[in-house]
Amino acid sequence: MIDLTVHEEKLESAAMVARDKSIRIPTFKMMRDPSLIPDSITAQLGDVGLWDLDPLNLFRITWHNEPTPHGGGFGGVNYLELPSELTGVSARIFILVGKWFPTGAHKVGAAFGCLVPRLVTGQFDPATQKAVWPSTGNYCRGGAYDSNLLGCESVAILPEGMSAERFHWLESVAGEIIKTPGSESNVKEIFDKCNELRASGEDLVIFNQFDEFGNYLWHYSVTGPAMQEVIEAELQPGQRFRGTALATGSAGTIASGDYLKQHYPDSVIGAAEAIQCPTILYNGFGEHRIEGIGDKHIPWVHNVKNTDMAIGLDDEATIALTRLFNEPAGKAYLVDQGIKPDLVEQLSLFGISCIGNMLATIKLAKHYEMGSNDVLVTIGTDSMEMYNSRLVELNDERGEFTSLDASAAFHRYMLGTGLDHVQELGYWDRKRIHNLKYYTWVEQQGKTFEEIQAQWYDEDYWTSIQTMADPIDDLIEQFNERVGLGV
Repeated sequence: MIDLTVHEEKLESAAMVARDKSIRIPTFKMMRDPSLIPDSITAQLGDVGLWDLDPLNLFRITWHNEPTPHGGGFGGVNYLELPSELTGVSARIFILVGKWFPTGAHKVGAAFGCLVPRLVTGQFDPATQKAVWPSTGNYCRGGAYDSNLLGCESVAILPEGMSAERFHWLESVAGEIIKTPGSESNVKEIFDKCNELRASGEDLVIFNQFDEFGNYLWHYSVTGPAMQEVIEAELQPGQRFRGTALATGSAGTIASGDYLKQHYPDSVIGAAEAIQCPTILYNGFGEHRIEGIGDKHIPWVHNVKNTDMAIGLDDEATIALTRLFNEPAGKAYLVDQGIKPDLVEQLSLFGISCIGNMLATIKLAKHYEMGSNDVLVTIGTDSMEMYNSRLVELNDERGEFTSLDASAAFHRYMLGTGLDHVQELGYWDRKRIHNLKYYTWVEQQGKTFEEIQAQWYDEDYWTSIQTMADPIDDLIEQFNERVGLGV
């Protein structure tokens, strides 16, 4: 759970750091609804770039940023609708766009959800302690960024095989970068490094997105309502919201599905993973190239009992479509197929894991035979800004992407997306997946048998976490009063 016990001595030290650095902290309510942000702060943001290392950008941890790299205000949620000419299904599919967060990815919000509760209770002292961010990519970037804005030292941990863009940017933001062996699927190696740091005696706090419920809470409280805002804006008479499909990753984003299911009880939640590493589907293992969805375990913060479908994705499909959406021949081919040119130009807003989410949503629509009165929503975690080096590598490995390649990618992986590796989850299917948590979290990482049982059997376990945003907001407001800068 999220411990809100106050440690007065460290709390005062944290407040002194915030006072010295003119740091004010937004509430969850403000991230959900930026109209609550004071006009004085909104006005100051007019001179601040979206990625600037300025504490004011804490107030830009929201889905409502104006889509501009500098000086933007706030508006509606950033999203796109994908036409049936592209998806091959008549169901309406909407994708929220994560590019317009600071750092270019929504993980900066998940990191906020983990760090700030410890900061405003005095459980973390930025004056004396380092914040450690284990990740397969964007989360440690978001954590290092938040740490910088909140005046504390950070350590970013991520696999050595992740995209070059992640490392280049981190070098200017994180205090230290630790590269662990392997790539996307090598999460245990990250956990091993965390345990090594814990044993080192250094004064640090590890914010592990895979077991920190601040990750779950931020997406439940902020991403879920943003998705609902899109749904309510787009639903037409006779239409209904049917569900969401999301790569599990750290299982933070999929918490938005819990929020949506409470508001739309007939909706479903699909959990996607690479078939090259099919942990959910087949208790399997392996290595894959869908960056951002680390696996070979079930995250502690995944509410598996509320997951309706497991969806396997071929990582070659995401790679082929990455080229289709971004190479000149691919974009030209899409226009020839009747996709509007302005939408084709916006497909670079989709990073590799976003393309995976899109394919999972298409599979969900096909499985349930959804039609034009059915509405689905998913998430674009980041954009191609994080992966342009991959395009260069692919061209070096495979040669120029031609119109023939574009035709093959479009018809095989978009229009040809099938129902392979798709499973509706019954009670015992879900419990099998939940039970996999035991081997990672109880045997290896020190969680208790009682809590893993409570996650499954205690009806109040997950709902009690969902109610914690308001108490944390109260502590944030008290912290800001202590700092004495307003807000």
